[in-house]
Amino acid sequence: MSRHDLTDEEWERLVPLLPVNPRQGGRWADHRTVINGVFFRVRTNITWRDLPSCYGNWKTVYNRHRRWSMDGTWEKVLDGLRAGCDAAEGADWTVSVDSTVVRAHQHAAGARQVPPRLPGKGDAVDHDSVKGREALGRSRGGFSTKIHLVADRRCRPIATLISPGRHADSPYFRRVLERVRIVRRGLGRPRKRPGRVLADKAYSSRGNRAYLRRRGIKAVIPIKKDQRANRLRQGRRGGRPPGFDAERYKERNTAERCVNKLRGHRAVALRTDKRARIYQGTIDVASIRIWLRDPT
Repeated sequence: MSRHDLTDEEWERLVPLLPVNPRQGGRWADHRTVINGVFFRVRTNITWRDLPSCYGNWKTVYNRHRRWSMDGTWEKVLDGLRAGCDAAEGADWTVSVDSTVVRAHQHAAGARQVPPRLPGKGDAVDHDSVKGREALGRSRGGFSTKIHLVADRRCRPIATLISPGRHADSPYFRRVLERVRIVRRGLGRPRKRPGRVLADKAYSSRGNRAYLRRRGIKAVIPIKKDQRANRLRQGRRGGRPPGFDAERYKERNTAERCVNKLRGHRAVALRTDKRARIYQGTIDVASIRIWLRDPT
């Protein structure tokens, strides 16, 4: 048994969230063996063909990861693990937003322009993959992808989103917050609005603050120097400066610590997946590992 494999306690929490065998057709290969193989690959970033034989056929492990990344199964498992994580804080539920740029290996390039088919969707294809060019771009660090994330106070990922590495942070502020979805443990709709959002100066814009205000979310975002100077030049027309809670802002490091946890998985820190959806599934698998080790 590898040290990256699921423990009995982790497996018991994961079993109720996994898909069951279909009534007709073939049966799934043993879930625990295959998932351990996926965890091993995400942690070590080993090539799929070099997976140890104890995890079975490498093609079976890869196909399972690809299928569950494309059809959203990993995301559903994450929703189950995160259920009710906001209950302890209640209306004061605080999250932090940040981003990180990861280098893309040369093997991550070269995906076919023909969009891949979505599993279980018949002839439906994933046009978003080609439209976004698989979330790959050129930045100062070279060929890269940017991960935008929302983290809670315990440094656990609440929502993630990827984009080409050259894209700025601020335009993705709303998009990553709209992916926040915490399922209730009892009856009720999922919670999509935290009580407070912490972010650095890169997210300081009039549009982002107005977005949070419309949703009734308190913003803890410092103002850029040029924005402050511009307001002062306008005098009374510049309006009052937005409120800023410096004491609360000290908790923003939880997002950076969450980034460190994700980058501890080598398949996240160095992208080798060609398709954006599969790399997003790799990030989801790393997030599942974090939530299994630090449950609600």
